[in-house]
Amino acid sequence: MAAYFKRILVILLVFQGLLIAVALNVEEDVPEEWILLLVVQGQIGAGNYSYLRLNHEGKIVLQMKSLKGDADLYVSDVTLHPSFDDYELQSVTCGQDVVFVPANFRRPVGIGIYGHPSHLESEFEMKVYYDRTVVYSPFDGGSYNPEKMNAYQKQFHSTEDESQDEESVFWTILIGILKLILEILF
Repeated sequence: MAAYFKRILVILLVFQGLLIAVALNVEEDVPEEWILLLVVQGQIGAGNYSYLRLNHEGKIVLQMKSLKGDADLYVSDVTLHPSFDDYELQSVTCGQDVVFVPANFRRPVGIGIYGHPSHLESEFEMKVYYDRTVVYSPFDGGSYNPEKMNAYQKQFHSTEDESQDEESVFWTILIGILKLILEILF
């Protein structure tokens, strides 16, 4: 009987190690062209806003994760207090919210974080990245190179696909381990 419980304990420890390893790998998977500028953590009550101001020039990526509840992201270069009624960019998912702030937005940029009323309180962590990638445009006065543009687009889409593949592998492993545990227990 003791051997049975030791096996279960070993399986649970292996499962916990896999979860931690996958979580660390997925969380830090950002393109090398992005430079981390700032990490903001906070709490927001249901139906309330918290406001931040972005002064940094260039292309900026706002990547916000709701740690508890559901926080939504609204961005504007017109008002410093964007809301769900007044914004230029938004991300309102139940998981990770990402907004790409273009370099041509006027500074300062207003960032509004909204606590969705479906939860009494929401906790969030937002990472602010500077995107160093150069996207060629026929309107910027420089030369337009369609090969470089296509390479950039392929690279961007491949990192998105890789992220989805990693998430799929994670869930496949998780389900397999849970099935194994259930088979051992029952």
